[in-house]
Amino acid sequence: MTLDELRLQASTCEGCSLSERRTNVVFGEGNPLSPLVLIGEGPGDNEDKLGRPFVGRAGQLLDKAIIDAGLQRSQVYITNTVKCRAADWSSGKPVNRAPTEVEVTACRRWLEPQIAILKPKVILCIGAPSAKNLIKKNFLITRERGIYFPCEFARTAIATLHPSYILREANKGGDGGYSLLVSDIRRAYEAALKLAEKDAETQ
Repeated sequence: MTLDELRLQASTCEGCSLSERRTNVVFGEGNPLSPLVLIGEGPGDNEDKLGRPFVGRAGQLLDKAIIDAGLQRSQVYITNTVKCRAADWSSGKPVNRAPTEVEVTACRRWLEPQIAILKPKVILCIGAPSAKNLIKKNFLITRERGIYFPCEFARTAIATLHPSYILREANKGGDGGYSLLVSDIRRAYEAALKLAEKDAETQ
């Protein structure tokens, strides 16, 4: 199956209740041949409206970090562990929330084959929820950010701070951890290139 075929199938998914109120399935975008894949938790309001990952305030900060790391967004592939917006509608107005375990599990039917097609050398988990999903359930972002871990979906995986967290922390003073995000992106891409070169030499 190709990435476009998988995207088309995912676009009509009704595997969990998130499908009832979504505007778009946010499948992912970028360079499918990149050795580095960035994976966040799930789409928010702007992503749901546009059908693209990381396009709100957090996405704009991520774009800036990618550029400051010496790259372009088009050089990497970006997606989320959950493809539909998770929100609480109890007040009549949607408020973003973390996806439930049921929702995360349901979306594995798209995430796992998506990663299998992309074949990344390195996965960069954006935020703790993604790291808990793809690296280990008890992942601690404050202690284990920036450390390479074994990963069943790539040669290795590393986690970094979520841009939303950085925006909140930056309001308290300093850069909120922005320099760490830039460094992690740069390091992850360099590691991915080295692994790709090494694999090419052995083929």
